[in-house]
Amino acid sequence: MSVGLSGVAAAQTTADDTITVIGPRSYRAAETSSSTRTDTPLIDVPQSVTVVTEAEIRDRAAQNLADTVRYVPGVSFAQGEGNRDTPIFRGNATTADMFVDGVRDDVQYYRDLYNVERVDVLRGSNGMIFGRGGGGGVLNRVTRQANGRNSHAFTTQFSGEGGGRVTGDLAMALDEVASFRVTGVYEDSESYRDDVTYERNGINPTLLVEIDPSTSLRVGYEYYDYEFVADRGVSSFNGRPLDVDPSAFFGDPARSPTTTTVNALNLRFEHEFSGGARISNHTRWGIYDKFYQNVFAGAPSGGGANVAIEAYNQATDRNSFFNQTDLTLELATGGVEHTILAGFEFGRQITDNFRETGYFTAISPTATSVTVLVSNPRYTGPIEFRQSASDADNHGAATQYAAFVQDQVELSPHWQAVIGVRYDRFEAELTNERTGAQFSAEDSLWSPRVGLIFKPVENASIYASYSQTFVPRAGEQLASLSAANSPLDPEEWENIELGAKWDILPSLSLTGAIYQLQRTNVAVTDPLNATQLILVDGQQVQGYEIGLSGDITDNWHVVGGYAYQDSEILTNQSAIVRAGARLAQTPEQTFSLWNRYDLTPSLGAGLGVIYVGERFATVENLATPASNVVLGGYTRVDAAAYWTINDQLRVQLNVENLLDEEYFINAHSATNIMPGSPRSYRVALTAAF
Repeated sequence: MSVGLSGVAAAQTTADDTITVIGPRSYRAAETSSSTRTDTPLIDVPQSVTVVTEAEIRDRAAQNLADTVRYVPGVSFAQGEGNRDTPIFRGNATTADMFVDGVRDDVQYYRDLYNVERVDVLRGSNGMIFGRGGGGGVLNRVTRQANGRNSHAFTTQFSGEGGGRVTGDLAMALDEVASFRVTGVYEDSESYRDDVTYERNGINPTLLVEIDPSTSLRVGYEYYDYEFVADRGVSSFNGRPLDVDPSAFFGDPARSPTTTTVNALNLRFEHEFSGGARISNHTRWGIYDKFYQNVFAGAPSGGGANVAIEAYNQATDRNSFFNQTDLTLELATGGVEHTILAGFEFGRQITDNFRETGYFTAISPTATSVTVLVSNPRYTGPIEFRQSASDADNHGAATQYAAFVQDQVELSPHWQAVIGVRYDRFEAELTNERTGAQFSAEDSLWSPRVGLIFKPVENASIYASYSQTFVPRAGEQLASLSAANSPLDPEEWENIELGAKWDILPSLSLTGAIYQLQRTNVAVTDPLNATQLILVDGQQVQGYEIGLSGDITDNWHVVGGYAYQDSEILTNQSAIVRAGARLAQTPEQTFSLWNRYDLTPSLGAGLGVIYVGERFATVENLATPASNVVLGGYTRVDAAAYWTINDQLRVQLNVENLLDEEYFINAHSATNIMPGSPRSYRVALTAAF
């Protein structure tokens, strides 16, 4: 997607009433609460965590969550069938491990950054903090909130492919007690892909009421709606993506819409007691309405001259309610300092799924595909959408009750520990509305976490950690229960990590980690009895990561990293997923480095390079030649220029793929592979008042 986001660099009224449109410049974050649910310096967190700051999002004109993590080691994005975010953490793809302000946001859709202040990217198993899922990592969006200050800015952005977007960020202190803020977006843009368009709008007002110096109430509501074209890219032949123009659309974009509407209410109450204890209660109620239909590429034929076209649609409605209560207490016992966290979480999610298959009635009433020429891969003939015998028509309910406790212990000036455990009671029910069949499962999930930190000096740490999490049989999208799998134990993930963090400068951090991530309790068909499932070891990823972020000087800002990943399927899981295969879209090596340098107070330039090694499109890469599809390695160069005209106006130019490299950025399957964007540009004007 070449439609971009230029983060709103909100002008702020300072003590001397001067206005600046520049916004924060630093690429370094000093602390996070995402990893521990307490405000903790990053150097004291025994886990790989990267914070993508507001300044970095703005300077790179990050377009979406996929672009946000482009410079984060060990994290990438799959195609997601052209209708959803699908991050890959240390080789493990997920459509559900995304959170907003620490609360689960797991519907399959495309998220925007118009109301985002920063994105926290956590690697490794995260069950103790976030509950079920999070086997390889999680993304937590931290949103912009009313904060008692005045800020006013609009950004208008134009895309080289056509169209653009407008974002706004308006905040004001209403009085000494209350403040208000509203962020918004409207976009109508085109793409480098033929007839692919994007239209979205969103608004997110928030209100802060400081009831007294120790008590506050935050209220927020988000309405977000979009309609995109679901684009699943091109097919492959002889182990490589088809050699076609990057703009060529396979199927029919006119009958491939993906739409989502989100309505979400957030309430957060916080109170600090006189003894230093703090209590926080956060409620999020979200109603999601998601639909997508796609007419897309299937398998090739005729020596690669032809390609099948297939079609289906799916609707998902989900009503999610979550309530979190955290109690934090700081105390000292015998010279040892403790930050103790105890809490509870309740969640209830009601989901309806409905899917229909596309039948190509010009061929026959039962034909589920049609063949077209690769040289002319569009299909505009008749398609009838109706349910097949295997299409979903499900109603599901999932309920979770969780309790957790954590102790961050400062044993001495040089030694710290983080010890915690979470218990989840997870209950799921699923009704097949076509057949009336009902399935249910109840799981008791214990998610421990232990980390030991050694600080030889104040600005450096060495840590070792162990963490564990689970995915219930209902699956990450709560629709996978069956008679065969509901009695089985949940999938289990274990992460062992050894790492180091060093603040080279007060504004510049270097991190490194070596890890082993294992997935076990994978359900496969019993080779001795095809009517039942058995549990086997699933996969293992071993690797190391190096990350750099921050400011070398006041004028030079950098972010980037290197990752090595050795991934492997451990046990035969089906006729095509075989032991020894590498995980899908998991390159052995990746490297990235972004620089911004300010030549003068008003002029700056940015330059970035991204290297991604070759990857297999799917995990079936030891099965047949048709599934052994390789996406070649590539190096992409991006650039930017910044001009601050005055305190109220700023112009920004971002160029993606400066050298016009031809490459394939990701895939969903061996027949759904996305070409990368040719050279493209976005121009943004930010105005403050």
